[in-house]
Amino acid sequence: MTIQNATQAALQQANAYQQAVIDEQTAAMDLTQARGALLPRLRSSSTATYNKPLHPGTADPSFIAQNAEREYQELLGFEGSLDLGMRAAVARSRALLAAAHAGTEIARRALIRGVREAYFGLGLATAKRSSAEETRAAAEEFERVTTLQHSGGELAEVDVIRARLQTAQRRDDVEQARLQEAQALAVMRVLTGVHAPQPLTVSELTPQPTAADIEHFTAGMAARRPELTQAEAQRNAAKSDVGVARAGRLPTLTYAIDEGFDSPSLNPSVIREHRGYLFTGNLNIPIFDWGIGRAKQRQAELKAQAAENQLVITRREVEQQLAGARDEALTAIRRADNARTAVADARRNVDISIARYRAGEAPILEVTDALTTLAQQRANYQQALFDFEIARAHLQEAAGE
Repeated sequence: MTIQNATQAALQQANAYQQAVIDEQTAAMDLTQARGALLPRLRSSSTATYNKPLHPGTADPSFIAQNAEREYQELLGFEGSLDLGMRAAVARSRALLAAAHAGTEIARRALIRGVREAYFGLGLATAKRSSAEETRAAAEEFERVTTLQHSGGELAEVDVIRARLQTAQRRDDVEQARLQEAQALAVMRVLTGVHAPQPLTVSELTPQPTAADIEHFTAGMAARRPELTQAEAQRNAAKSDVGVARAGRLPTLTYAIDEGFDSPSLNPSVIREHRGYLFTGNLNIPIFDWGIGRAKQRQAELKAQAAENQLVITRREVEQQLAGARDEALTAIRRADNARTAVADARRNVDISIARYRAGEAPILEVTDALTTLAQQRANYQQALFDFEIARAHLQEAAGE
């Protein structure tokens, strides 16, 4: 499975990314509602009222607010509101939708980062297991030769024991490496949804990373980071909140335009007499509210200022992350180069030590130390390759790719 296949499979699983997609869709519905509030709403209203006096013999209705003993009303028309805060509310919803969209992209990138770490973690575990098996095979071969020499009376028993102890240690390393590989495989299966017994293997780590692998990640690319987009959208939403709060201190006009009838009877001739147009309007002018409106506006202004500060902080963090990821990648490249040379030297050291031991020029401890050093250098090399892959993934994310 390639890293691209693993990423696509993980994006289709239930995770934080899918939840972010739902949040973005919810924000889109909020924007639809805010836009709709600006427009007149068509509605039909039907009302029937029966107003019977409690005491008979009177011609007046018992409830003076009613026009007759029976009243039938049918209105078809528009109603709406002219509120200066509505446009600010639309701008706020639009900004929040942009922030939600950026949040979805952030969640997607976070998931991709997790997949990459798990993917290369499995590659590291597989490489360590393979390296441990090679080192174990070398130790077992040395133990076999030592046992044969002891049987021929050429070596003391203590040398055979030390060879067996070295083999036991290498076997334990293999078992630990297999466990780590199994755990890494389980993580990948959960992320990608590939269940056992379906096989799941990953490609090998980059054997010889160089600076050319990361040179195309430049500082200018960081401007595309969704974290910046989200912070800017949140700042714009906070500024729109100031407009909403300011509009709360201004007059508001509500209106309704209808065509219909208000009749004491459903007789067509009576309805015809009472059919017409109805226009109503209500102007609400705030005068005094004990400073509540002013406090809300000031509170919104402070939140807008805080959002502006957060945007500045986010820009600094993005720049810092990019520089840190680049240094991390370059350090891993140098470590990999150093470890590659060390592995070659460790292999040569094992061959020389075994040859010296067989010639009687060196004790067995020199051989066991050489095998231990080879195992450690192989582990260091594989770890450096893994660290480079992770650093490159962090650099790619920090650069906005």
